[in-house]
Amino acid sequence: MRLIALVFACAAALIIAAMLYLMAPSRRRKSRMGVFEQYFIAHRGFHQNGTERPENSMPAFSAAVSRGYGIELDVQLTADGVPVVFHDFTLHRAAGDARRISELTFAELEEIPLFGSSQRIPRFSEVLRMVDGRVPMIIELKAMWKHRELCEKAARILDRYRGSYCIESFSPLALYWFRRHRPEVMRGQLATSLFREGKRRWWFFAWTLTWCLSNRLCRPDFVAYNFEFRNILPVRLMRRMYRCEMAAWTIRSQADLEKSRSHFDVFIFDSFDPKARSEQVG
Repeated sequence: MRLIALVFACAAALIIAAMLYLMAPSRRRKSRMGVFEQYFIAHRGFHQNGTERPENSMPAFSAAVSRGYGIELDVQLTADGVPVVFHDFTLHRAAGDARRISELTFAELEEIPLFGSSQRIPRFSEVLRMVDGRVPMIIELKAMWKHRELCEKAARILDRYRGSYCIESFSPLALYWFRRHRPEVMRGQLATSLFREGKRRWWFFAWTLTWCLSNRLCRPDFVAYNFEFRNILPVRLMRRMYRCEMAAWTIRSQADLEKSRSHFDVFIFDSFDPKARSEQVG
């Protein structure tokens, strides 16, 4: 019995050691994240759905710039390979249309209004021209398996951009592509506790993303984790053991912002104005 217990103890120790090795992020360029720490980051722009300033629209990004907020946005490809800025994989929530972005050409998407407004889905290049380096940008690549074309096209566009930006993705494949082909670009691993969210996923996939076990392969410069799970063990280990740069998504109130300050370095917000309180106090 003692031998069996010893074998199990050794196996457990090896598993823990392997997990700690695999979840180690890069810390070599932590100082470069300083520019993002200086800004609150507006999730999909400083938006209000149901108005002429819906999420991921040109007015939402313009409002973020004028308000002095950084910008988080989402990029994916149309059927004809155009990088556009849109979060969901389908148009159901934004336009009551069940079709996927990947099924429609950019010309077809231009005919579809967003959230009852007159706004349309913008090209990624169009947003970059408007922002023009005035605020930092966190660019999420919406690529889980078919990642290569999106990474290549987004990278070619970003090669011409001179403002401060980083890329992030739930896809370790996308991060690894940037590590190999654009190693100078700051990159972040998006993560959440898929177990606590109750979403059905292949267990190995859920375990890997929850514990960020692809970090050794992708070497992210930061980890962007779901704010709701700020106290779970993976987040605490990355924060305390590895001194990892951590971004919080998505903060939806001033109270949640205050709760997050000791856990994260960069704050992505939505549905409230973080500056409103400081302006009222001032």
